[in-house]
Amino acid sequence: MAKDSTNQKAIYDARKLGRSRMLLLGFQHMFAMFGATVLVPALTGLSVSATLLFAGLGTLLFHFITKMKVPAFLGSSFAFIGGYAAVVATGAANGLDQSASLPYACIGVFFAGLLYFVLAGLIRAFGVKKVMRFFPPVVTGPIIIAIGLTLSGSAINNCTSNWLIALLAVAIIVVCNIWGRGMVRIVPVLLGVIGSYTISACFGLVDFSNVHSSAWIGLPFKMENTVFSVLGNPNVGIMITAIITILPISLATMIEHIGDMCAISSTTGKNYLEDPGLHRTLLGDGLATSIASLFGAPANTTYGENTGVLNLTKVFDPRVIRIAAVLAVVFSFCPKFAAVVSAMPAATIGGVSLVLYGMISAVGVRNLVENKVDLTSSRNLIISALILVLAIGINYGPGSISFTIGTANIALSGLATAALVGILLNAFLPGNTYEFGVNKSGDSTVDLGGNDRKYDNRESN
Repeated sequence: MAKDSTNQKAIYDARKLGRSRMLLLGFQHMFAMFGATVLVPALTGLSVSATLLFAGLGTLLFHFITKMKVPAFLGSSFAFIGGYAAVVATGAANGLDQSASLPYACIGVFFAGLLYFVLAGLIRAFGVKKVMRFFPPVVTGPIIIAIGLTLSGSAINNCTSNWLIALLAVAIIVVCNIWGRGMVRIVPVLLGVIGSYTISACFGLVDFSNVHSSAWIGLPFKMENTVFSVLGNPNVGIMITAIITILPISLATMIEHIGDMCAISSTTGKNYLEDPGLHRTLLGDGLATSIASLFGAPANTTYGENTGVLNLTKVFDPRVIRIAAVLAVVFSFCPKFAAVVSAMPAATIGGVSLVLYGMISAVGVRNLVENKVDLTSSRNLIISALILVLAIGINYGPGSISFTIGTANIALSGLATAALVGILLNAFLPGNTYEFGVNKSGDSTVDLGGNDRKYDNRESN
């Protein structure tokens, strides 16, 4: 065994622990990602079973592409929730219900995943520092802040169904996150959901009729809920709107991915940005997202919760992560389990969302602070101000910016408009001095996986 920089023994080959302990560690990683991962389909209306299936398969694919070297787990990304909601609203304006609109949102996520391929190719060709100059913290920080703030309205709406239950979920998360120890501190979201859900059930506030009628074993997804269901006769306007709306969100999640790779590298003491290479990790993440979207599952992202488990256990063997991925796949074939998640009260979802959405915005603020973005600079202030005002103003004002190209009616969400404006302003306004990699602590703070970081940002050895 080797030792990490905290002088604790680090295990890079878990086989010496024995199969039973490896299995237990795998369960721990699955439960660490579980709360946030299943919450995304609960918030968006996507399939819980498909989400678990493609979180597991996506993780295994990621490990294959990264030469089995990186101990990362891929779970559902919260960053795209606003995009799903915007596309569902567009579908409703065109006479489609939620189930008919979500496949169009998944088409947008598919293309967002392909954008990872582009960034991976550019990094491979030109190097990470040159590419990242187009996505400095003065752009990504406000975008992340806006993601959380534009989602806040839906959280409040869910809370209004029962504020006591919602506040109970918030209280459990706060207590576990601040005063909890060990695994309690790693999974506060899951405990908040379980605690609030259980109290709701005890008071008869949960409808379990679908749970009783659901089978124990079944297929994780239905073809009518996949992208393939709309490809035969698509509504071109909604499809183009979905792509334009969701594509810019991937800019924030790609920054998140890079930050996670920095954090995992510093946690394990191995530089994964060099070996197997950032271009490979981006490719694995993007491909997992695109494939998942085709089958009605949400976008994938590397999960900070699991990096927290790495730091807690000091077991850095990627084999343990792959065990967790296989367990997620197994659970995806249990429709009764998916029905239990789908029966979650709206107030529970609202209370958990209050914390998660606020946390997303707080991470954006932290990204600005830790990268020492100078907001006394007129250039930086203008970019940040326009991103925030456009994202929030359009979302709570007209809802979207609409225009027509040929026969297709295109509607840009506030977040998409803000991201595009921010990137263009940063590219053309003079004074962009950002250089990725100089401030390792700042560059590795972006995390939209659903939890704050619980690990050190030590530099790689």
